[in-house]
Amino acid sequence: MHVHVMGICGTFMGGLAIMARQLGYEVTGSDHNVYPPMSTQLEEHGIALMSGYKPENLRSKPDLVVVGNAISRGNAEMEAVLNLGLPYISGPEWLYDHVLKDQWVLGVAGTHGKTTTSSMLSWILETAGLTPGFLIGGIPLNFGVSARLGGGSFFVVEADEYDTAFFDKRSKFVHYRPKTAILNNLEFDHADIFPDLAAIQRQFHHLVRTVPGNGLIIAPKQDMAIREVLTMGCWTPVEWVGDGKETCNQWDYRLMTPDGGQYEVMYQGHVVGVVTWALSGLHNVHNGVSAIAAAHHAGVSAACATEGLSSFQNVKRRMEVRAVVDGVTLYDDFAHHPTAITTTLEGLRAKVGKDRIFAVLEPRSNTMRMGVHASLLADSLRVADQAFIFKPSDLGWDAETALSEASNTQIFTTIEDIVQHIKKTVSLGDHVVFMSNGGFGGIHLKTELALKAINE
Repeated sequence: MHVHVMGICGTFMGGLAIMARQLGYEVTGSDHNVYPPMSTQLEEHGIALMSGYKPENLRSKPDLVVVGNAISRGNAEMEAVLNLGLPYISGPEWLYDHVLKDQWVLGVAGTHGKTTTSSMLSWILETAGLTPGFLIGGIPLNFGVSARLGGGSFFVVEADEYDTAFFDKRSKFVHYRPKTAILNNLEFDHADIFPDLAAIQRQFHHLVRTVPGNGLIIAPKQDMAIREVLTMGCWTPVEWVGDGKETCNQWDYRLMTPDGGQYEVMYQGHVVGVVTWALSGLHNVHNGVSAIAAAHHAGVSAACATEGLSSFQNVKRRMEVRAVVDGVTLYDDFAHHPTAITTTLEGLRAKVGKDRIFAVLEPRSNTMRMGVHASLLADSLRVADQAFIFKPSDLGWDAETALSEASNTQIFTTIEDIVQHIKKTVSLGDHVVFMSNGGFGGIHLKTELALKAINE
């Protein structure tokens, strides 16, 4: 079978392509912007890449076209698919039909922490000898790849609430039919496709409806938006994860260090293991406990799960240390929502104490660029000693007004100005966190080189 993937250089669609190749299919793909590292990873798997969306990409008449959700009507290649009458399908549908339908699916949904929690869960199952398959929207450092078929009966999927395709506006996760579902948290996001929180809650309830009665839903006890989803109707047992403040939940934790670098895991009020790792922040502790709970449902003992999680190395671009130059630590982080910014900075603060923290933010996601969370941004940056905001020319809101009361914040209109300001401002022991869901114009490397040039 010849499968052609449109939008192949996205993490999700690229992962599908790699798994299709592992299944023995001939795979080609197209994207408007073909470049490393995804292009390199795909070519290493023997996948032919085509730059740009063109009718001629379909000359070989593929047996099936898998359409990414970035593709819309009017796309020249998609119009050719329709005009030629070629069979086509969405990515999530293909994933279920060709990979998930015979697996015990463990899905991880939520506004925040999907990628990290999916990676944690996959690693726990791996260390337990279960050889899981997985499809994750990032690269877990323990595995070095974002997707694989696996060698057992378990598959971990990052269950995204974004829409499926131009011809299917349901959320991706309704196609996955998990037996184990983690609902990490729920806030308003994706303002480009959802009008309000209630619309997202409705999609989450569609997910809940697909979990079987002999399955399990793992949910945070303190998240009211998730609780409201479950009150719409739930036919599956629910295990609640606490916030470390009480011990009456099925799952909870007790911090042994303020930054969350070591904590006890509690199950039904009893300590079942200790996690000691390099991660920080209460959000990661919660993610870890949720992953342990999901693995427990799949048959992994809590003791085995906590031991496995202690060797978890995190995910690329999640507080990833990019460089340490003359005692200044540079981090790359994917935070693109005020809550994620807050939890990330609070976790770092708990870890580094009184060391200075510089937060450098690119408001790049659709929701951030639209200014939906503009009023929350100043408070989310309060933990940082200084915050530098990149303001592109087409930003859809008044950054100066929104951040006028944030005394620790400065606004810049060019990346080079930010780099030069960091170069003049930082000193030994400082921490610089670059926050963006994109490449941020290569600011990480530019800053590293600028700092190195000081002593040359």
